[in-house]
Amino acid sequence: MASGIKDKVAILGMGCSKFGERWDSDPEDLMVEAYLEAMQDAGVEPTQLDAAWFSTHIDEIGTGKGGTPLSIALKLPNIAVTRVENFCASGSEAFRGAVYAVASGACDIALALGVEKLKDTGYGGLPTGNMGTLIPQWSPTGSAPGNFAQLASAYRAKHDVSKDDLKRAIAHVSVKSHENGAKNGKAHLQKAVSEEQVLNAPMIAEPLGLFDCCGVSDGAAAAIVTTPEIAKAMGKHDIVTVKALQLSVSNGLESQHNSWDGSYFHTARIAAKKAYQEAGIEKPRDEVSMMEVHDCFSVTELVTMEDLFISPEGGAVKDVMDGFYDADGQVPCQIDGGLKCFGHPIGASGLRMLYEMYLQLQGRADARQLADPKIGLTHNLGGSPSQNVCSVSIIGAHGA
Repeated sequence: MASGIKDKVAILGMGCSKFGERWDSDPEDLMVEAYLEAMQDAGVEPTQLDAAWFSTHIDEIGTGKGGTPLSIALKLPNIAVTRVENFCASGSEAFRGAVYAVASGACDIALALGVEKLKDTGYGGLPTGNMGTLIPQWSPTGSAPGNFAQLASAYRAKHDVSKDDLKRAIAHVSVKSHENGAKNGKAHLQKAVSEEQVLNAPMIAEPLGLFDCCGVSDGAAAAIVTTPEIAKAMGKHDIVTVKALQLSVSNGLESQHNSWDGSYFHTARIAAKKAYQEAGIEKPRDEVSMMEVHDCFSVTELVTMEDLFISPEGGAVKDVMDGFYDADGQVPCQIDGGLKCFGHPIGASGLRMLYEMYLQLQGRADARQLADPKIGLTHNLGGSPSQNVCSVSIIGAHGA
């Protein structure tokens, strides 16, 4: 019977490029930037890598459908490279592949790397798919801001939250993230904003204003994983291990009948429950030290607090306004600035989130460093509220 992967895999090293409008760099440059930091951090040579998983989502940037772009850019020693994509959870999917390979005993050391040159596509946001026959029935707005604005409306109706209270809450989410991002030299946006600026910004899709939407950027992030035993043999201290990795994918039910009310993410709740069970976490509100969640829009972060069972049902607005998720709160969220300040290069985001949790757990997050965190959680969401994939990863100090 399956027993899970808790503490079977250690993160040996991680790396992250500078995120932003990287017009001076191509995807290969960003891959190398993240890879070199991860390799130096891990203290390994390319010949020690057994296999790699490569995540990128947009075809137009020239990376193609196979694994060769990663192997060529990094001059890997002809090892297996698997290209993966799973909407906005693509980076987490690459990490899952590498982790499972080590946990199974198929690899001693594996690499996961995600990259995206989103600015090169020319889109002002994430590229949209072909409409097809049924898409208008599921997504009448035809845009990501419109879809997530509907999430806000459904949440407000279900929990009887006033328009002003919800706007103030999601404004606080954005203010908090920008304050954190201002301390991060790798973030795309590094400037704090006020609540007044957020509330008075141009409206994109009611109630989401300009500062409630994450930006478009380029970036790459990487992780090198192995077993805790190998990490210890290499002289590593403060070892960070994977506690849980769970993925849930919509099967279409949300779009087919009214049992789903549009106010939450069904897949997030399933992935979270399985991840907590795998990690042995019974009271996530008390046991999770910090989080990086998929804040493509500020309202998504607010709703996710309940989907991850940190805030009680209908209680996220109060928790947000009470500062529960601020840097000095009980469960800091987006301590590095989140998607709100990094943007969302699709293939890289999941690994970028893990990078911050890893740094925090090792006490290496500089001005952002939290006091003695034990457990870090990352949450990736891809697709629309009605059709999505959700990944939840939990990492922590070995033995914690």
